[in-house]
Amino acid sequence: MITSTTDPQPADFADVRATNLAVVLRFVREHAPCSRADIAASTGLNKATVSSLVADLIDRRLVRETGLTENRVGRPATMLVLDGSPYAAIGVEVNVDYVTAVAVDLSGERLLSWRRSFSGATITAAQAVATVAAIVRRVVNRMAKEERQVLGLAVGVPGLVGTDGTVRIAPNLGWRDADLCGDLTKALRDPGFPVQVDNDANLAALAEHRFGPRAGTANLVYLTGEIGVGAGVVLDGRLRRGGQGYGGEIGHIQLDPLGAECRCGRLGCLEAVAGIGAVLEHAALSPAEVEIELDEVVRLARAADPRILAVLATVGHNLGKGVAVIANLLNPEVVILGGYYVPLAPWLLPAVEAELRGRTIAPDAGGCQVVASTLGYGAAALGGAARVLDSVDSGRLPRIS
Repeated sequence: MITSTTDPQPADFADVRATNLAVVLRFVREHAPCSRADIAASTGLNKATVSSLVADLIDRRLVRETGLTENRVGRPATMLVLDGSPYAAIGVEVNVDYVTAVAVDLSGERLLSWRRSFSGATITAAQAVATVAAIVRRVVNRMAKEERQVLGLAVGVPGLVGTDGTVRIAPNLGWRDADLCGDLTKALRDPGFPVQVDNDANLAALAEHRFGPRAGTANLVYLTGEIGVGAGVVLDGRLRRGGQGYGGEIGHIQLDPLGAECRCGRLGCLEAVAGIGAVLEHAALSPAEVEIELDEVVRLARAADPRILAVLATVGHNLGKGVAVIANLLNPEVVILGGYYVPLAPWLLPAVEAELRGRTIAPDAGGCQVVASTLGYGAAALGGAARVLDSVDSGRLPRIS
């Protein structure tokens, strides 16, 4: 008899155990403090298997016991919580004007957060790799001093990032076909932990989904508010990247064929009429020092300067048109404005919400809300760390040393 290669194959015992370890670890993360009996009752694993798995996780210092609780029926139970004290996950965001690095422990607690200015638009991809590698080495050295093992590194970039970690095009950085993942791994001299590269909006969406005030929201979209505009899309609880990883490029939807020129070479893209560059250009301010100039925009807006208020209203209405496209297409529960949109949110949100409600076909915008992020400028870097932790949740556990 000929057996099809698509027929179910027996699962390897080691794979089954790795999967079950991940199931138990996720349960502890989401429900701690909890007991072994709680885990068995909720996961369907038998008590002996749970005891063996928990012992393995304790040996790996991923889980620890916290003592007994008597607030339950029957005998007191030994409770479990996440440990993870020997581990760290690193995330980095490379943007036009800054680089951010974040390290977190297994529970998501920030161990460090660094941010430095960066001339991304004026240096080559190779120079950027050298800069990022130097920052990562500093983070790794800091973690080593704290006796922490680095579980992985994920880097966010504003552009099209293929599933192989190659940056196909990053218009605002001037990059094309940059093998950032491979080049960074070489620059780090095969660091002993996995290196991943993703779109910055994708990683920021992961950060919101794991750590933000709307954590766990099944349908969520994050809009980057940098020089570029991108969307990270979480649907049904999973990040969606598209067939080749190029999804979410909302910034290059053409709103006005006769509008301003975008850095991608087209006219009237959302990014050109609603990005931070549009705010600064219409306010007659220089994008060279974005944060300083934005502080001036905020100051003038608070002073009710009519010209600045008109600029923000125009940008808000244009941004709202893009949000309405997202709402009609994806019906998210929430759209989160991040990056430089956050300090401008008090003036942008009314116009965004007006356009959203006027342009969506579903009643009440399909339940979509628009809010400002609370994760700060490091959201994509934090999302990089979240991606590393997601891989641990999926079964890529550190080995027992």
